[in-house]
Amino acid sequence: MAEIDLMDRYPRSPRPLEGRASHKLPAMIERARQFGKDYFDGDRLYGYGGYSYHPRFWTETVKRFRDYYRLADDASVLDVGCAKGFMMYDFKKLMPQMTIAGVDVSAYAMEHAIEEMKPFIRIGDAKKLPYADRSFDLVISIHTIHNLPPVECKQALREIQRVTKKHAYVAVDAWQDEEEKKRLLQWNLTALTAMHTDEWKNFFKEAGYQGDYGWFTP
Repeated sequence: MAEIDLMDRYPRSPRPLEGRASHKLPAMIERARQFGKDYFDGDRLYGYGGYSYHPRFWTETVKRFRDYYRLADDASVLDVGCAKGFMMYDFKKLMPQMTIAGVDVSAYAMEHAIEEMKPFIRIGDAKKLPYADRSFDLVISIHTIHNLPPVECKQALREIQRVTKKHAYVAVDAWQDEEEKKRLLQWNLTALTAMHTDEWKNFFKEAGYQGDYGWFTP
């Protein structure tokens, strides 16, 4: 395992932490956790506030993944929590010969995915991936598995480990000090497993996860 920020080329946008915190009610969290229209394309208080494709988000990030893992032109990559398939799309543009696949719990996201990617997306749960053992050269999961409760989050990590034959990378909500924790708890709507980075490292070991990892804090 290695701690590395492979999302360092992904643009950061300002987040209205106090605004969300002041409106953060159980009903709002419940709507966000449906991972439907409200979460992706509704008000910013419920999630993304409009989730649409723009090359500035993933184009440089997928290059980062390709170069860091030295992926062959015909490599196979799985995106766990692929949403509308934006990262998948940029991977395929960068590496036309590759095998790309994505899985997500959201039927809404799949219905509104980039058309070219729809054939490669499956509705499914990270804790039970619908793929055979050692199917992919690289499995990526960005801001997804922490949306599961701890027991199921561990199952998801084991599943990621099961379906990769080489590399894996997960990015999860975490904090390293009280200020980061405060910001994360103000912003978070969907994560059911969030903890200090040291706790995450122990969590990965307990789950038998051997891939790489990075953190997200707003």
